[in-house]
Amino acid sequence: MSDEHDVSERVAQALAAQPLVAILRGITPPEAVAVGLALVDAGIRVLEVPLNSPSPLESIRLLADALKGRAIVGAGTVLRELEVDAVAAAGAQLVLSPNFKAPVVRCTKAHGLYSMPGVATASEGFDALEEGADALKLFPGDLLGPPVIKAWRAVFPSTTPMFSVGGVNLENLPDFKAAGASGAGIGSALYAPGRSAAETASRAREFIARWRV
Repeated sequence: MSDEHDVSERVAQALAAQPLVAILRGITPPEAVAVGLALVDAGIRVLEVPLNSPSPLESIRLLADALKGRAIVGAGTVLRELEVDAVAAAGAQLVLSPNFKAPVVRCTKAHGLYSMPGVATASEGFDALEEGADALKLFPGDLLGPPVIKAWRAVFPSTTPMFSVGGVNLENLPDFKAAGASGAGIGSALYAPGRSAAETASRAREFIARWRV
């Protein structure tokens, strides 16, 4: 099995085991490792550092080193091919975007990383899969609610991983799951700048329990 398939399989297995992605928007390098370790201890297996956070490449690098073998570290808000190159060099294994851009997906796969572009229409979703995307990020999730997921499930291949991201909280998480979401990305409801590692971990445990209901 190639390195590319190794990485994609590791990310897929992590998402299947615990399909909630912790979105650490605004995190800084000095707090990254403490928050990351706390989240992994709470049961989270996939973390995302958006590139519009302070010094995101350094946070990705620190987390990738500290959590190697324990969790997947991804990069979010990746908009350009040069950014894919940078996050790959920093140690990210997963690339997420708020939009679908074919060159970004192709570049991600050329690096052997797991690709999850943002899509808002069925056409974008099918195009993304055709370009090699591993999963679809339905964004914004609060607008593309459970009815959209349910409708898409009727036409997309049954094995297509679909993750709802944006506006997901403890109250609506079960509705997304019931409609057919493979998982969800949790942002400010889980982590916000200034929130302690302990509180973030406590919220993570609540989300994990809610997903399992």
